[in-house]
Amino acid sequence: DTSEQVSHASSEQRGIIDGKGRMAIPGMVNAHNHLGMTILRSYSDDLPLWQWLRDKMWPAEDKLTEEDVYLASLVGIAEMLLGGTTTVADIYIHMDGAARAVRESGIRAVLSRGLQGLSGSGDRGLREAEALYERYSGQPRLQVMLGPHSPVTCPPDFMKKVVELGQRLGTPLQIHLAETREEVDQLQQEYGLSPVQYLEKTGMLKCGVVAIHCVHLSQEDISLLQQYGVPVVHCPTSNLKLGSGVAPVSQMLDAGIVVGLGTDGPASNNDLDMWEEMRLAALLHKGVNFAPEAVPAPTAFAMATKASAQALGLDGVGELRVGAKADIVLVDLDQPHWRPRLDLFSNLVYSGKAADVSLVMVDGQVLVQDGRILTFDVEEAMQRLQSRAAELGFVR
Repeated sequence: DTSEQVSHASSEQRGIIDGKGRMAIPGMVNAHNHLGMTILRSYSDDLPLWQWLRDKMWPAEDKLTEEDVYLASLVGIAEMLLGGTTTVADIYIHMDGAARAVRESGIRAVLSRGLQGLSGSGDRGLREAEALYERYSGQPRLQVMLGPHSPVTCPPDFMKKVVELGQRLGTPLQIHLAETREEVDQLQQEYGLSPVQYLEKTGMLKCGVVAIHCVHLSQEDISLLQQYGVPVVHCPTSNLKLGSGVAPVSQMLDAGIVVGLGTDGPASNNDLDMWEEMRLAALLHKGVNFAPEAVPAPTAFAMATKASAQALGLDGVGELRVGAKADIVLVDLDQPHWRPRLDLFSNLVYSGKAADVSLVMVDGQVLVQDGRILTFDVEEAMQRLQSRAAELGFVR
């Protein structure tokens, strides 16, 4: 509880922020997203994953331009910043548009060009991924990884190309893994392997992997992830909405696996609210395991902050300590749902809301103050995105 004042420094001046009635927390880390899909929010809902992708998302994405992804990313970033998310991991297409939005907004990001090897565009995607790395890796608040879509969309020969590029660039990979039963069944039929075993056979587990979803894992799969030190990003809302299932988070935590949290994209969630994700992660696994002690409040909060940063290899992010990045969020405690304040961790996870965020700082720069974004015109971005969605025929 920051009953005293919180100071911060900028390149121009040293200012004082009044933190009375506020709690300072580290910025939340959304460890999996597809920001460009903000333009497809509510375009298609209530379908299984692969039908949703093949029949709706991929045909719609073929219409998108770099400018579309820029606008969509700006609006998605606005939603996250206003709710206290200061870092996002994004996988999509036209990633120069996403990078432009990241640089303008001031958010911290890990960007990946999505890669698929089922069509002739695979090699082009690899070239674009390498170009993205060369342009942006190491820039302030920006890191670049590779983003192979999934074992199902990346056959062995293509996956080996991805691994080779990752090793040459020295960058990790993000991949959707074991998200659906359909994926597990297909890989078993084609290769006699589970999705995790498939990654091991193609050499991916040796070169630094962030495994996203991991809904359908055997005990052997969990042991392999633990053996290779593979972190997992749990996306409970998206997994539930798409009917994919519930990831064995308690078992992964028991095995010592780092488990972070992500919202997934706005077309499959459909919001980017890490407070909702954190609360759901705490509640869901109590219910499915009949264990109220599963994923206690401090663990859920760590999953939304420090563990997500660890999963992405971001040192000094997602925590408040001397020497850490100055990604700080002030939360307004003067709300009825915060009273009485008997246990702040419990208040935070089970009662807190994105609307309680009053100030957001990234890398020492104040980006949100009193519910207003300071770095770009949110109203203009929203209006332009709405107009463009109508032009593309996405509005029903």
